[in-house]
Amino acid sequence: MKINKIFALLAIVIATLAACKKTKVTPTPTPTPPVVVPPVVTATRAELSKDSIFLYAKQIYLWNDKLPTYEVFNPRKYTSNSTELSNYEQELFEITKYSNPYEYKSGATSSKYSYIFDKANKNATSTLKTTASVDLEGNGNDLGIRFGFYGTDASFTTYVTAVYQNSPAEKANLVRGNLITKINGVTVGSNFSANLNFLNTALAGTTISLEGLKNDGTSFSVTLLKSLFKSSPIYKTKILTAGSKKVGYLAYARFSNAENSIAELEAAFTSFAAGGVTDLIIDLRYNGGGYVSTAQHLINLIAPSTATGTMFTEYYNATMQAGSATILANQPLLDANDKVQYRNGKMITYADVDYSVSGNTEVFAKKGPLTTVKNVVFIVSGSTASASELVINSLKPHMTVQLVGLTTYGKPVGFFPVTIENKYDVYYSLFETKNSLGQGGYYDGLVPDVANRGPEVPAGTIMYDFGNPNDNYLKMALGLVAPGVTVTSQAKTMTAKQRDLASPSSAIINTDLSDHEFKGMIDTKHRIK
Repeated sequence: MKINKIFALLAIVIATLAACKKTKVTPTPTPTPPVVVPPVVTATRAELSKDSIFLYAKQIYLWNDKLPTYEVFNPRKYTSNSTELSNYEQELFEITKYSNPYEYKSGATSSKYSYIFDKANKNATSTLKTTASVDLEGNGNDLGIRFGFYGTDASFTTYVTAVYQNSPAEKANLVRGNLITKINGVTVGSNFSANLNFLNTALAGTTISLEGLKNDGTSFSVTLLKSLFKSSPIYKTKILTAGSKKVGYLAYARFSNAENSIAELEAAFTSFAAGGVTDLIIDLRYNGGGYVSTAQHLINLIAPSTATGTMFTEYYNATMQAGSATILANQPLLDANDKVQYRNGKMITYADVDYSVSGNTEVFAKKGPLTTVKNVVFIVSGSTASASELVINSLKPHMTVQLVGLTTYGKPVGFFPVTIENKYDVYYSLFETKNSLGQGGYYDGLVPDVANRGPEVPAGTIMYDFGNPNDNYLKMALGLVAPGVTVTSQAKTMTAKQRDLASPSSAIINTDLSDHEFKGMIDTKHRIK
């Protein structure tokens, strides 16, 4: 009986346990959330470059405080042009518009100062130029001739306004003042606008044939072939006698690098000292600028020994002065041989440069044997820019400085290159220069002291070579140096043919077609903090 009860109890326990096992609820496991991979945001090389152009400007552009945010500016929207380089140029132009009224002037269609340069075209010996110019190392690869168009759109005269040393034009015996009557067999002199495309094409060609009249009225006919040449930056030096005064005349084309310019300039001023020069006339009418260091050297050659202290100061924006332009850490500061430099094992970059006012104030250090000249007259035009204007402005507080000619280009700012894609150098307006009196800001140009007294080539006259006292601007300059004194001249009577061809109006009607010189001042004298 007891055994039966035990079995019965066991059966009940087993049944209960079985029932519990059957009714147990197994919890549903929480599913593991799927791994979400964020979409890869891709950007083209061109889009990143457009970003860079804006982001650099946001920190280093002289007027960076006027720029909007990245989102408002939206640099990637510039896509409508035929090439990416032209898109970059359009973007840079839009950036400069925020500087108004400084770099940008209402109605302008391109940047006045800032620009982007394809490094592949840096070496003048690498490709034939399509414009008449010589680079800042003295390399020419073209015809070596500069043209000037004077008169009206309906009736104009074409002159050779400059010839570069060692160029095809010089070897063909062309000189400033030659009058051009035919280009590639086509008579020129009427309907300038209608013939603009023809002129552009002819001047950009590999060869060009020219016919015309020399200064003495005799005719010439030459064919020029573009070629490589090395050229001096000096058009002409001369010592002129004006009464009791000896006047040193220097026509200077560009502020090229030290190797190309310094020895030439020093030789000129040594000859001036030996010749007893008392006054100077510096002809910068076609000089668009170049290296700041070369401009400093010319200033020190011209200035009297009494000029001491501050020569000029470069003013960067507040971000740069505070050392907060961190983006420049991406730009290595290369040495003179374009090699990366290191300090304490760390690569030196443009972020290591001192951009303070004190660190960018230059002082006089007299050069050369010409020490007592107190009067200098500069011959200028709308093509006189940047480093040329820097020389003029820096000397004004220290000697008598006068200008003859036309209002200058107006570029009191300078730059150094910022490289993107390892392909393009971007030259933003980075600093403004002022002289020892704090004078600068000539964004509309420097106005001549002798104005409205006649154009470069008065109607009914001919153009003369550099240094000829019959040149109208040189004649005016001599009038300032030695008032009332007539300088011995060799003026020629115009031939009948010259009179027929000379324009009744001698105003310059076009500068863009004939002026392809570099305009700017490049600073390479960086001081490390």
